[in-house]
Amino acid sequence: MSVLGSTRLNRPMLGKFFKKPADDMGGRVPPGQSLTARFPVLTYGPAQHYDASEVVIRISGLAGEKTLTWGDLMALPQTTLTYDIHCVTHWSKLDTEWTGVRVTDLMEHLELDPAATHVMQHSVGGYTTNLSLEDFTRPENLLAHTFGGEPLTAEHGGPLRLVVPHLYFWKSAKWLTGLEFMAADKPGFWEVNGYHMRGDPFKEQRYDDD
Repeated sequence: MSVLGSTRLNRPMLGKFFKKPADDMGGRVPPGQSLTARFPVLTYGPAQHYDASEVVIRISGLAGEKTLTWGDLMALPQTTLTYDIHCVTHWSKLDTEWTGVRVTDLMEHLELDPAATHVMQHSVGGYTTNLSLEDFTRPENLLAHTFGGEPLTAEHGGPLRLVVPHLYFWKSAKWLTGLEFMAADKPGFWEVNGYHMRGDPFKEQRYDDD
């Protein structure tokens, strides 16, 4: 989650920690974004604090049901990637480093029904957010547990979150608990509350009327 509160945040968060780029830096900075060296914490509700040993990812819906523990995830190949992230609240952070399990590596261990076209992410506390299967299975997406070489903090979604860097960061659910595969798109928490069903930062897909 990367949105705070229950209403639209439509003004850039400018100040000494945020800098408007002179240009799009070779296509890296989406329109309307400001750069920050910090990592703002924006979450609806309190951060969820629990141990890695308590991580359980439930696979459900149009897939063979299974439960993945922290140990199961750590037994899969671990990948470190560097990329830019963009929040719907108008900040971008460049060259962030994440380590975790590639979604594509996870998918090799799942039995997916051919009718599945979308996936709903489920998180501790009841948060949900939707993705198309095409967006979900991109090779840069990670079930991430490490940021900048350190264990991911609770405030940023640790012990485990999804990272989907090509979409606004509310699509990268913190405190992941489940992946529900679906035959059609369905809105999650912020989508029900007026945010875009996809959230492409380069198309400024912030709200449902964009």
